[in-house]
Amino acid sequence: MLTRRGFLAATAAAAAVAEPKYRLEIGVMDGVVGKPGSPDAVALAKSFGLAGLQVTLGQPKDGALPLEDLALESRFIAESKRLGVPLDATYIDVLHVNCLKSDPLAPKWVSRGIEITKRLNARILMTVFFGKCSVLNRQEADTVASLFKELAPEAEKAGVILGFENLLTAEESARVLDRVGSRALQVYYDVGNATNMVKVDAPREIRWLGRARICQFHFKDKGYLGQGQVSFAAVLRAIRDIGFTGYANLETSAPSGAMEADLRRNVEYLRGAMYALDNTIIRDK
Repeated sequence: MLTRRGFLAATAAAAAVAEPKYRLEIGVMDGVVGKPGSPDAVALAKSFGLAGLQVTLGQPKDGALPLEDLALESRFIAESKRLGVPLDATYIDVLHVNCLKSDPLAPKWVSRGIEITKRLNARILMTVFFGKCSVLNRQEADTVASLFKELAPEAEKAGVILGFENLLTAEESARVLDRVGSRALQVYYDVGNATNMVKVDAPREIRWLGRARICQFHFKDKGYLGQGQVSFAAVLRAIRDIGFTGYANLETSAPSGAMEADLRRNVEYLRGAMYALDNTIIRDK
């Protein structure tokens, strides 16, 4: 005879099998709160009720990235611990200037970024390929893949994932990942760029890439979340369906010019969309 306790345990076990593990945390880029590269951004992220912070490494000065300053790193770490807001990723924005596809300085910056990310315990270093640094064809993609293949062992040793944020389709990004063949290189998926610039179906791409190929997300759209072209309900369901566990960082704008009010509006919208998804899941069961 199955006892009530046994029935509940069996039900929970069945649900665990039926439902993929899923936990999406919402963080924010330090530039969105107006404090790129500043430890003050940690408290601001906390004030908006956000669960993480993506840290900008900054443009080089006197041959070094600002976040190579160990005292500055220590301030970030201290604020993160004090306020309970993890540093969930870093952002190596110098790659907008020194393109990884063509500039011999770029791999050196990435190597330094790996070490900074390790010391911050941020785990993910987002590398960017936009504007003049965009990957435009198969040859450039192969060049970037070769460079990532050289950098991947260093990232693996440091326990850092290189996040590949770009304007390629999911299939084109996956080809780069496959050529590198390392878990230290994964897609950093921006749903706003995918929808508005690449003109693809972001939920379909998220499902196609799957959990193993995506390290983190950027959430944004043209204008306020929920009023543009990105269907966040569909995006959130796709993220849940692949069993993703990790962060989506807000890279939202301030259409009214009032950063605090606009960010709170976007956070409230996203919380509502996540709440609606959770309740839909319960109804579906």
